[in-house]
Amino acid sequence: MPPLVPYISISEARARQEQMRGQVIRSGTLEKLRYVAGVDCGFPGAYEGKVTRAAVAVLTYPELELHERSIVERPTDFPYIPGFLSFREAPAVLEALARLKTTPDLLIVDGHGYAHPRGFGVACHIGVETGLPSIGAGKSRLVGSFREPAEAAGAHSPLSYKGETVGAVLRTRDGVNPLFVSVGHKLSLESALHWVLACCRGYRLPETTRWADGLAGDPDYHPKGRRR
Repeated sequence: MPPLVPYISISEARARQEQMRGQVIRSGTLEKLRYVAGVDCGFPGAYEGKVTRAAVAVLTYPELELHERSIVERPTDFPYIPGFLSFREAPAVLEALARLKTTPDLLIVDGHGYAHPRGFGVACHIGVETGLPSIGAGKSRLVGSFREPAEAAGAHSPLSYKGETVGAVLRTRDGVNPLFVSVGHKLSLESALHWVLACCRGYRLPETTRWADGLAGDPDYHPKGRRR
């Protein structure tokens, strides 16, 4: 397989992160929430990473039932480099968002936001590009240190990096591994925690992520009956 040639260089990507980070708004609340969208990307095995599949699942709130889905496959034009994953995933995600008939009030991204080496993860990138409020809800830690939160659902502890609180470690279900929540755009961390919990229905992952994660792996996916 020939080496993947990025559409921009690593130095250009770093400079763009630094520039766009200044546009991130890390405060705010939502006056209303009618449609909340989960965002995730997958890389179909048959294509050996050459294709990125972006999935956006728009759910009604508070019912958390599927309202609309958008799935886009496009050539992958950036290599896998931790800290720069938004340049690998964002082009397909933005195309999938653009195809929606419904504009979501909130995006919950399977990934990180401000909890990132340069404070600009994929949730920030997509939030700034679209102007939509966004949250990063990652399954694993990218940066920072923390104390394990209490075992009960709703417990959380600060995620600290270089002397700053960059996110929170949130228990979404009794006794399960926590999620790593951080601000993407136009929300405070307190609001981000509130909405991630509000979108959970007894599973580790919020319903938004369950839908988007499943659709990114299988366009015919339906999450009912699966626990994570």
